[in-house]
Amino acid sequence: MKVLTFQTAFLGDLILTSPLLKSLKKSLKGELHLVVRKGLEDVYKGFWAVDKVIPFDKKGIFNLANQLKKEKYSLAISPHRSHRTSLILFLSGIKRRIGYDKAGFSFLYTDRVKHEFKEGYHEVERLLKLTEPLKREFQIEIEKELELPLKEEEKLKTREKFKIKNRYAVLAPGSVWPTKAWLPEYFAEVGRWLIKVGLMPVIIGAKGDYKYCKEVEKGLPLSLNLCGKTTLREFFSIIEGAEVVISNDSAPVHAACALKTPVVEIYGPTVPRFGFFPYGKGKIVELKGLKCRPCSIHGGKKCKEGDFKCMKDLKPERVIKATKELLNC
Repeated sequence: MKVLTFQTAFLGDLILTSPLLKSLKKSLKGELHLVVRKGLEDVYKGFWAVDKVIPFDKKGIFNLANQLKKEKYSLAISPHRSHRTSLILFLSGIKRRIGYDKAGFSFLYTDRVKHEFKEGYHEVERLLKLTEPLKREFQIEIEKELELPLKEEEKLKTREKFKIKNRYAVLAPGSVWPTKAWLPEYFAEVGRWLIKVGLMPVIIGAKGDYKYCKEVEKGLPLSLNLCGKTTLREFFSIIEGAEVVISNDSAPVHAACALKTPVVEIYGPTVPRFGFFPYGKGKIVELKGLKCRPCSIHGGKKCKEGDFKCMKDLKPERVIKATKELLNC
């Protein structure tokens, strides 16, 4: 049996797909291919559950559909809810296609699974529901553990490359969505506290996070700023070796959980009810009671209220307290 999983969302979403991939591989015992956003091909490098990774730059819908058609898949499963994804899978000629009922062009799927947000319901559980239509024909073995393949030699090479010799904590101040980014000066204040308790602050992020990371570095001259300097694999290695990760509601949270690193997640315009809270050892810090929260599922480019209260009023003391509790210090 040859199976395709289609997940071209952001890095964090791809990491959270690992339990679904493992469940499919163990249960269907066939060949499993994975379509990912171009640039994220190395996320599952060496992962036992994936036989082939297909990058897609979200251009050339018909080219990709024709490429997939040649593979002659028996089944396609799509955690991605875009109109584009539904159309590509339909055009690929795969006879059975499982997706969410709230996906764009959901009528193009042969099996539709209910997509919902509810208190305490994690995205991992939501993704695993995509196996439900298969339970009539297969003995489905559910795997719930997040996993990122990472070799010991990768970790050692990364620490050597960036000359990291001491105990450290990771600060991840960036976000694709500006309103999800906690204030850089607040991150810097948390970093100064980390230094006091013997942890070197290491700032991480993609190239697009440069402005946030640079602002944190300005207020934290004793930190190591690796923003835009690491490969994906090095990014994972840095997170794996940290004592704690402190991050906005973004991909580093999910990488930390997959790598068993304690994490403090800072929420502003989004809320834990969406299902992206730490799936592992972690703490949530948020400002409850604001009528404007959540403003959307992703946050946004600008605060609709104009005051950015959800982040400005969330003071560093709250994050420091949560970190203390997590580290027992």
